[in-house]
Amino acid sequence: MSAVTIRNLKDETHRALKARAKKAGRSTEAEIRAILEAAVKPPKQKGLGTLLYEFGRKHGPLEFERDKSPARVVKFD
Repeated sequence: MSAVTIRNLKDETHRALKARAKKAGRSTEAEIRAILEAAVKPPKQKGLGTLLYEFGRKHGPLEFERDKSPARVVKFD
């Protein structure tokens, strides 16, 4: 694994990182690692079900007039 050294980090930033790590229950190094991994991970794409659900929530139920005539037999000659 690689190692990275960060120079000239403001004390305020370091304190904030330490506080964030403590809140998450991990070390400052583990917190920085998690932040960096989340920053470079490609965005998660939504699945088809989620997209359909969101569409339904936004637009409501689709209303259409149903053809009530009997089904026709199709002949293939």
